[in-house]
Amino acid sequence: MANPLLLTGPTGSTMLRDVARGLAQPQKELAPKYFYDERGSRLFERITELPEYYPTRTERAILHARMPALMHALRPATLVELGAGSAAKTRLILDAMHAAGSGSHYVPLDVSASFLADSATRLRVEYPWLRVMPVAADFTDRIPLPAGLPRPLLMAFLGSTIGNFSKSEAVRLLRRARGALTAGDRLLLGADLRKNVARLEAAYDDADGVTAEFNRNMLRVLNRELGADFDPDAFDHEARYNTAEHRIEMHLVARMPLTVQIPGAGTFRFDRGESVRTEISCKYDRPALNAMFALAGFHIETWLTDPAHDFALVVAAPLPGDA
Repeated sequence: MANPLLLTGPTGSTMLRDVARGLAQPQKELAPKYFYDERGSRLFERITELPEYYPTRTERAILHARMPALMHALRPATLVELGAGSAAKTRLILDAMHAAGSGSHYVPLDVSASFLADSATRLRVEYPWLRVMPVAADFTDRIPLPAGLPRPLLMAFLGSTIGNFSKSEAVRLLRRARGALTAGDRLLLGADLRKNVARLEAAYDDADGVTAEFNRNMLRVLNRELGADFDPDAFDHEARYNTAEHRIEMHLVARMPLTVQIPGAGTFRFDRGESVRTEISCKYDRPALNAMFALAGFHIETWLTDPAHDFALVVAAPLPGDA
């Protein structure tokens, strides 16, 4: 899982196109951004509090311990956050920016205009010194920034959301981020690190079944938004580690032969045991991140981890002339 891209009623044609294209693949798949209606977002918050799910609390601990010194070193004037969500962890960066006497602007970027507006209202009350400039956009398509932002700029991409993209997709996204940055700007990325497979699988298949319900909730979203007739209870949740690709894959596995109707998209058949992949969550080590950043026009400047080396926060600098 990752920081939520909250669902805001994407245009029917966009969602229908995504779903029809994904279910037509040899390995059926659905985009993880469709997890996050209101119920899905609440379930995700419950997941972050589960004992098995270490990434959120570990990333938060690194932010708490390391942001004061990092903000004094970087002294960003503007913080841009991709997939901002509720900006819960972001407050640790904002507090450190303010203590360093550097930053005065915050640009949260997410797909949900209404959610962003609510979050911005709260932040303006909590941080009267901060100019909050929300941007409603899907950063997987574009990263539009307000004109005239004070520099240097720190672009944050937290929660190991980068892991939800294949390597080629991740490089394209990072290149898009690189195009929005200038020489003095920096990218702050959260990345989950490789570790014991049993521990990884447990983080995505908790004993209380919260992640299973979160996974099946996507089918409820499709039923509501597209008029599909999925039976969520006809699918089992499965989390498996793909050793070759170094990633967790979440699947919904049909318990029996099924036929699903989606108005405007057609009929989709599932054999017993056939799955639809709903999420990938890639796990990294430092050489893998070095290579990915280099392809995207960055080099790693700072590498921060927790004592157990479960998670990394990486500061990356743009390579000269690579925008």
